[in-house]
Amino acid sequence: MKKLTALCTVVFCLIGTEMVSAQFGNNNRFGRQQRSAIPQAQTPPEEPKPKTADELVDEQMPRITQEIGLDPFEEAVVRSTLVKYVTKRLELQILKLEPKKMKEEYEKLADLQTEELKAGLPEDKYQAYVELEQRRFQGKKKKKKKKKNKE
Repeated sequence: MKKLTALCTVVFCLIGTEMVSAQFGNNNRFGRQQRSAIPQAQTPPEEPKPKTADELVDEQMPRITQEIGLDPFEEAVVRSTLVKYVTKRLELQILKLEPKKMKEEYEKLADLQTEELKAGLPEDKYQAYVELEQRRFQGKKKKKKKKKNKE
């Protein structure tokens, strides 16, 4: 009988220590994690993917359509024209030409886009588009901060 109780006591102690060590995690004392001898490589954060021409134009089209009041046909003309020339501009950025050449190419694309929009839109809506573009660029001027005189 004494042997049976001693055996049961030993079995319960072993099971009890396993349960306690499982609560602290991986048989480490006080729940500390063991450090690996192999250093972990740090993964660099993913760079955001550049937006496509379609995505860039899709962001602007609701505003353009609303402010100018385009019908579905005119909206399709403006959208296709903008996608075409935004794509060409993105291709130029990828080529990374010298600044002078890049400026010339951008000006050529701007002229071609202007001609195509003029041909595809009525005069009043084309003028409204030009005014919208001018307001978009004028709104980005930086304001100078005033310095306060401390006396």
